[in-house]
Amino acid sequence: MLKVGVLGAGHLGKIHLRLLNESDKYELIGFYDSDEINGKKVSEEFGYSYFKNINQLIDEVDVVDIVTPTLSHYDCAKKAITKGRHVFIEKPITNTLSEAESLLALANEYKVKGQVGHVERFNPAFIAVKDKIENPMFIETHRLAEFNPRGTDVPVVLDLMIHDIDAILSVVNSNVKKINASGVSVISTSPDIANARIEFENGCVANLTASRISLKNMRKSRFFQKDAYISVDFLEKKVEVVKMKDAPEKPGDFDMVLQNAEGLKKQIYFENPEIATNNAILDELETFADAINTNTIPVVSLEQGTNALRVALQIIEAFKE
Repeated sequence: MLKVGVLGAGHLGKIHLRLLNESDKYELIGFYDSDEINGKKVSEEFGYSYFKNINQLIDEVDVVDIVTPTLSHYDCAKKAITKGRHVFIEKPITNTLSEAESLLALANEYKVKGQVGHVERFNPAFIAVKDKIENPMFIETHRLAEFNPRGTDVPVVLDLMIHDIDAILSVVNSNVKKINASGVSVISTSPDIANARIEFENGCVANLTASRISLKNMRKSRFFQKDAYISVDFLEKKVEVVKMKDAPEKPGDFDMVLQNAEGLKKQIYFENPEIATNNAILDELETFADAINTNTIPVVSLEQGTNALRVALQIIEAFKE
């Protein structure tokens, strides 16, 4: 079992603490929180060991799970990596691109592994269809959330849209060519609603919309590719896979056949991939343990987390244009 310590005991940090405590792949040593009052409260309520000194906790573990505010990700990760500890960092990886690139270099230098908490990669709906997404040429995502003061310290792109950016980058095998975007601040000092159009060198176009002042929650992505349409509902954990193939000479009574202007006939059929029940946060933490134990690349590597941040910051920069 890997000895693990958690930095940050806020809303998400407490979830990580509970899951790591239950996991048979980790031994939870304790946690650190810069707010000593909150640290003692969490320790008394749940029984986890509270460390007043961050360095003392890092010294006693193999893995450091960083669930602090984004602004402190870099400093926390640097402390852990330079002590030879593996790091799991909640998304976004860091506040700036230079910080992320610095962590990449440090991880290579100290030969430690890192994973970024892009939890939607472990959403059972996305897992069920990811292998069916092949060379998509148009992607549309909507990630809408009701207002919650937690997270408004960063633009909606880094708070919400980055989930979809990471998912898109994981299925589009091409470099970004051009980005157009617009963002509007309604309640916060940073944009609360954003739309971005990402053009890739292979011709794929992705249109992303994110809002944190919606009247309802929605997390949907649609992928269009040759002879297929794939819809993923990350919130309801549902998928829809619609495919087309050449129509038979003599279609059956219940076959759905479309004919285009050139007379080409295609048969429409539906696939229903099995969606397994899982705990996505537990899965991302445990697959990181597997990557450490087997010396393999984590599912969401520091490099991939850096790429997602790079595109997110390019979108924010495009607001100014």
